[in-house]
Amino acid sequence: MAEVMRSSFMLMLLMIIISVIVGEKRIAAQVHHVVGDDHGWDPSSNIGAWSSGRIFRVGDKIWFAYSVAQESIAELKSKEEFDSCDTSNPIRMYTDGLDSISFDAEGTHYFTSGRPESCKKGLKFNVEVLPQPKTKEEAMMIVSTDDAVATGPTPSASTRGLPSSLWER
Repeated sequence: MAEVMRSSFMLMLLMIIISVIVGEKRIAAQVHHVVGDDHGWDPSSNIGAWSSGRIFRVGDKIWFAYSVAQESIAELKSKEEFDSCDTSNPIRMYTDGLDSISFDAEGTHYFTSGRPESCKKGLKFNVEVLPQPKTKEEAMMIVSTDDAVATGPTPSASTRGLPSSLWER
C-alpha cells in the first residue's frame, strides 16, 4: 500500500512539473483584431484612430469586414507603395468581404483599400508585428501597462438606504 501511495505521489509530482514547464512555454495568447471594430473596413471608418496604440504580435490575427460591392483590401510590399496607394502589384488582394490574416512572423505589413481613391482618403494602415514576450515577467509587464481598466458598479437608487459598506470597497 505504501508503495502505491509513493508511486501515485511521484506521478502527481511529475505531472505538476510537466504542467509548469509547458505553461512557461505558452506565455501569450493569440489575439483577434477586427479592423475598424464595429464599422469595419469602410471609407467612413477612422482606421488610423482604431490602430493607434494597438499592439500586434506573432500569432495574432486581423479580420477585415467590408462590403464586397464597395471595397477590397490590398496587401502591399513596401512603404513606397503604401504611401502612394500603388495597388498595381500587391502581395495579395482580399475580396471575400470577411478576410482573416494570421501573423506568423515579425515585421511590417502594409494594407490599403484596393480602390486607390479610398486609399488616398486614408483607408489604409500598416502593422508592425512584434515578437511574443519571452518570459512570464515580460508578459505580465505588458498586461500591467495596459490602459484597459474595468470600474466597479455604482450605487443605484435601490441601494441608497443601505449602509455604504455593503456596496463600496
